[in-house]
Order: sequence, then C-alpha cells, then structure tokens
Amino acid sequence: MNDAAPAPTPAPAPRRARLRAPELIGKGGWLNTGGKELSLAELRGRIVILDFWTFCCINCLHVLDELRELEEKHRDTVVIIGVHSPKFVHEAEHAAVVDAVERYEVHHPVLDDPELATWKQYAVRAWPTLVVIDPEGYIVAQHAGEGHAHAIQRLVEELEAEHEAKGTLRRGDGPYVAPEPVAGALRFPGKALVLPNGNLLVSDSTRHQLVELAADGESVVRRIGSGERGFGPDAFSEPQGLALLPDGRVVVADTVNHALRVFDPATGGVETVAGTGRQWWQGSPTSGPALEVDLSSPWDVAWWQGKVWIAMAGVHQLWTWDPGTGTVEVSAGTTSEGLHDGPALEAWLAQPSGLAAAGDRLWIADSENSALRYVEPDGDGGAYALRTAVGTGLFDFGHRDGDAAQALLQHPLGVTALPDGSVAVCDTYNHALRRYDPATGQVTTLATDLREPSDAVLAGEDILVVESARHRLTRLRLPEEAVRVDAVAHRTQRAATEVAPGTLRLDVVFQAPSGQKLDTRYGPSTRLLVSSTPAELLLAGEGTGTDLFRELALNPEVTDGVLHVSAMAASCDDDPANEYPACHVHQQDWGVPVTVAPGGADRLPLVLAGLDA
Repeated sequence: MNDAAPAPTPAPAPRRARLRAPELIGKGGWLNTGGKELSLAELRGRIVILDFWTFCCINCLHVLDELRELEEKHRDTVVIIGVHSPKFVHEAEHAAVVDAVERYEVHHPVLDDPELATWKQYAVRAWPTLVVIDPEGYIVAQHAGEGHAHAIQRLVEELEAEHEAKGTLRRGDGPYVAPEPVAGALRFPGKALVLPNGNLLVSDSTRHQLVELAADGESVVRRIGSGERGFGPDAFSEPQGLALLPDGRVVVADTVNHALRVFDPATGGVETVAGTGRQWWQGSPTSGPALEVDLSSPWDVAWWQGKVWIAMAGVHQLWTWDPGTGTVEVSAGTTSEGLHDGPALEAWLAQPSGLAAAGDRLWIADSENSALRYVEPDGDGGAYALRTAVGTGLFDFGHRDGDAAQALLQHPLGVTALPDGSVAVCDTYNHALRRYDPATGQVTTLATDLREPSDAVLAGEDILVVESARHRLTRLRLPEEAVRVDAVAHRTQRAATEVAPGTLRLDVVFQAPSGQKLDTRYGPSTRLLVSSTPAELLLAGEGTGTDLFRELALNPEVTDGVLHVSAMAASCDDDPANEYPACHVHQQDWGVPVTVAPGGADRLPLVLAGLDA
C-alpha cells in the first residue's frame, strides 16, 4: 500500500484571448539577421515580443533599455523583434534605420517598416507599443508606453511554464546576428564644446566615452571613460550634452544613466553631481538635493543665469541644477508633450534636446515639435516665459526657409548662438545647418549635405558641426549668403481615425499585470489628461481626471484635429503578507489624429496594458 500523499493538481493555465498574430511585413527588410528574412511561422515555439518603435522617440529609447535585462535572461525562449515604424520622413530612410540600430545598440532583429504596414496590421496607435505573441502564434498582450518590463517578465515566465507543460515551447539560440564592428575615432558623437586650452571635447555617445580632440578636430588627445556602459567613476552610458562651468570643469549629460556628471580636465576625474541612476516617474520628487532626485534622459546642458539648465528630454521639461546649493528643480514644462507657450512652468515642450545661452535668452532645440524656442526672464521675481521662434507643433515639419511664422524644421537636436545675435540650428533630420535671425524674423539655410548634425561649436571664424551619422566633426566657414533649397513641407504619415460627430467615448484599456492590483492605498491610482489641437475640437471632456474613460463632445464645426491623451496607472504586487509590496508605474502619451465624419467610430480605445475586449 502506498501511503504517499497524492500529487497536487497543477494550477490551470490562465485563460487568455486567442487572436492570431498577423505576419510581419516591411519594405525596408530585416536588420541584425545576417541578411535572412524572418517570419512568425518559423518562430513558432518561441515567445515573440514585437517592439514598435521609431528612433526619434525618447520613450522608445527608454523601452529599449527596459528590455535589455529581459532579453538577456530569457534569450533561449524569447525573441524580441523591433518593428521600426517612422514618424518623420528621415526615419523612413533605410540607411538612417541602419544607423539607429547601431547607435542605440539594438541587439535583436529589426524589421524596417517605412510604410507602417505591420503597424496598421496590429492596429498600433502609439510609440512605443509592445505586443506579446505566444509560442503558438497568438497575441496575448499589448502594452503602450514605458514601465511594462516587470509585467512582461511575469507574463513570459507564465508562458514558459504553460507551453513547457504543453510541449509547445522550443528553446535554443535566437535569430540575432551581430553586425561587424567598425573602427574610427568617433562613433555617433552627440555634442561638443571648446575647452579653455583650445582643444575640443566630444561626447562619443555609442562608445560611452568623452573624447578630447586637438584644435584640428581630428587628432585624439585622450579618451575619458572605460568605453563600457556603466555608472561608475570611469563609466558613462550614452553621454550627450556638455557645458563649461565658470571654474573650467565640464558638466556632462549622462543620458541613459539619468544623471549629471562633472569632468575635471585638469585631473581627469569624474564625479556625479545630480541624479540617482534611476529614471524619474510621475509622482517622484521634482526638486531637492540633487543626488537624491531622479532625472529622466538629460540630453543637453547649458550654463545660464547662474545655474546649469538641463534639457530633460525624457519628461519634456527643462530643469536646473544649482552647484552652489547642490539642488535641482523643474524650471519649465509640465511633462505634457506638445507646443504651448506662456509662463515657463505652464508651457509644454516635446523632447528638448539642445540648449544655447545667449544674453537674456536660452535657446532650445525642441526636437519632437520640430521647433526653435527660447526661455527668457518674465518680469520681476525670477519668473521665466517660454516662447516659440520657429515651429507649430508635433505633426508639421519639413525644410522651408523664409518668414519664421511659416518656416519648417525637421527634428532639430542642436542650437548654437552666433556672434551677430542670430542662432544656428542643427536641423538634424534635414541634414542641414539653418539660421534664425531674431532681428528680421527670417530663417535661412547655411549648409546642406550634412549627415544628422546634432551640435555645432564656434572655432574662430569657422563653425564645427558634429555630423553624428558620419562620425566626425566638419569645419564650415560661416557663409555670408545663405544656401537656397526647394521648400518641402510634411505631416506625420499616420492615417487619421474617423470619428463620428457628437459624443466620443474614450477608453484607456488597462489590465493590471498578473499578480498585481491597482494601488489605491493613497487615493486614486490612475490619471487621465485630455486636450486637443486645435483647442476648439473639444466642446467638453478636456482636462485631468482619475477615471481611465471620458465622454468627449466633439465640435461639429471642426473636421480635423489631434486628440492629446496622457494616461498613468500604478499597480502593486497583490500579496497581503507583504507590508511593502513592489509597485510599478505605467504611463503613455498619445497624439491621435482624427477626422470627424458621419459614420465614424463613436468609441476610441487606447491600450495602455492588456487587450481591448
């Protein structure tokens, strides 16, 4: 007689919706596969995660970093595939996608989808979006925005167990094939400055170093940093902006470390002066001791008005660091993404990526708005205002000279104050150097045939341009006359969603990850912010609330526009025995182009996490 207790009945696998994943198509073809084309059919047996991204998008770059640990830990069961889905015209160029895959160290296959074919097949509405496909080829989850790595990790573990038991999981090496390394003094340099000794300091972003060059802009004097991604005293992670302090030291925007570092050219030493190494999330402190406050992808820095101003690309704001008090604080922007002028703390920016101080103005390359903007003092009491010189918003861009009110840029990353009071703009996705003259209100083109210029510095009568995608500094003589180019205007190519006039039900779909629940210990754990461009599109429904749904009243007199939706949800581990459960923030901003037409949809679902029933 066998007295052993009977084996426990295994818990049933979680029930999930069954939706067959469409095949992957893209005219640009495949990268990081050794020239081989992939299909979902041949990946059957693996867990596939599709990452819909575009390389201009800071949130997409955050997600690339979030996925690195998952990618390494589950490399024998998980295949991550980046589906590159462009916003800007330049991002539809295959060579630019090839550059971006190397620049951001993407270590998985990438499908180049310049016509958004796969994007449309999966009904994606936002950059970034992650779609999880199980080993049998069915979609089991969709997540928009950042902060979902923990949820996907949990889901992957459940899928591994479920399909191991069913015999439908196939382990082994993935299809990623690393490209051949390329030699050269610089690799995708970001920003530059002139040191007091006349040499140049360049952030060699992809190699995680600073490089000091001789005054010729070519000869390497020394390298600072180990060259390995890290946060130690001898390591950086994709550094970008550089600014000279009055004492001769250099502030470095250590972008992917979410920190400010200070480099002393005299000693070669590096110290951290702001940031914790963690990314800032909604609800985190926005001021305080600099080494105790999280930052989010600082992209450039500038010394102005007695402080270091920080282009905080990751949260669409400007912050300041005061070396005297050792504190940081928000100085412009609300974290809402868009173009809105006014008092600095009420204005909106969109991924500010370049700064230049010039007298009583701080010039800003506001990249996702394709705009040139500036901050200036606004009355007494230390208040500031944010204003726009060139640009109209998130969806209009191109290469057009002339009066600033109708001139167009395309995703500029750098700005440089010129001796005559005008401003040079590194018009990155137009491969051009542009000039704005505040005295005349005119925009001209100084030089073309540059390759993704990201910064420029003055060197005597010349200007040295950081040609990021040509991996070099290029010396130009500032021309007396501007170059003439044919005017080109573009709008983001995403098709508009047809919606019916009258009432539109907005639903942000959020399902807490398995093993978690909404965190309501300190009040509502969700937030929804809605606005529109033009503002007249919405008769009712704009503003902030705590429900993830909203009844919107559309203006029948406005037939086209953009709905701006920002959603946040906080979830915590659902374990009553744990007094301090781990909590996670999920957030995403959407800009949804809409056309109001009879017969259009009366419901607009936006998936933050889960699947829309």
